[in-house]
Amino acid sequence: MVTRLRVAFFGTPAFAVPTLRQLLASSHEVCGVVTQPDRPRGRGQRVTDAPVKALAVERGLPVLQPDRLKEPTVAEAISQWRPDLGVVAAYGRILPSSLLDVPRLGMINVHASLLPRYRGAAPVHRAVMAGDAETGVTIMRVVPELDAGAMLASVTRPIGVDDTADVVEHDLAEHGAVLLVRIVDALAAGPVAERPQDSSEATYAPRLTKAEGLIDWTLPARQIHDRVRGLYPWPHAYSYLAGERLIVLASRVDDAAADAPPGAIIEGSQDAIHIAAGGRTRLVITRLQPEGRRAMEAREFLAGHAIPAGSRFGVE
Repeated sequence: MVTRLRVAFFGTPAFAVPTLRQLLASSHEVCGVVTQPDRPRGRGQRVTDAPVKALAVERGLPVLQPDRLKEPTVAEAISQWRPDLGVVAAYGRILPSSLLDVPRLGMINVHASLLPRYRGAAPVHRAVMAGDAETGVTIMRVVPELDAGAMLASVTRPIGVDDTADVVEHDLAEHGAVLLVRIVDALAAGPVAERPQDSSEATYAPRLTKAEGLIDWTLPARQIHDRVRGLYPWPHAYSYLAGERLIVLASRVDDAAADAPPGAIIEGSQDAIHIAAGGRTRLVITRLQPEGRRAMEAREFLAGHAIPAGSRFGVE
């Protein structure tokens, strides 16, 4: 019989929701949720609950939203929940040592990469942007250093050549949630083997920036395609055509050679725009969004935009 643990949960965005749901459905008790303060969200910038808080409120769980984690009152409040274990899933901040020592079994984290590769804030997007063929989720011990704790378990997921970051992240959230509960069950029964990371093999996955979305057409089409799908659904890859900013939502690589300078439009077919990229390769845009307008298929864009011969994508 598995011992029932009291779990303090730390998380904020949608990625963390499957883990919280799995814990709530397990034999363990979620004694409280720590999530980031409410912030303006969406186009209207209205202050709304983040996904984890929304679920916690729905289930009637105690919720703590501290502005500063190092304030002594934060550790005191969590201590009153009497947690046996802390579980972290995309909380969004580094936890200070004062919090790590509160649960008697310490804290473990659901991290969306195969550590030590891609420590940091954007592991899924960086893996897709790099054209990796595989990624995964690692359950790791939380330590003061960023994503450097010992590993308790991992699960892998292949990355298809056309998979976008949101699809990969959704799957990893589900896989990680199931794996996390298995590890919590194991910790309830006794010690679990922990494997130290080899920090010499570590890579860093920094937060995404809008500036990274500007397409460099001198890169091979495959690299551009990887960036398009890795930067989806935010901040998006983009380029300029005749002074208009166009967000590239979906693309593919064409095996045909491109005998034109990078960025040149080779042809606009019924359902796609073919553009020359570096190394005589060819990228095909199938879905895009003009600045300030709705998303549309390439055929719809072409129907409303005459593209003169010799047109070329490039900087503003």
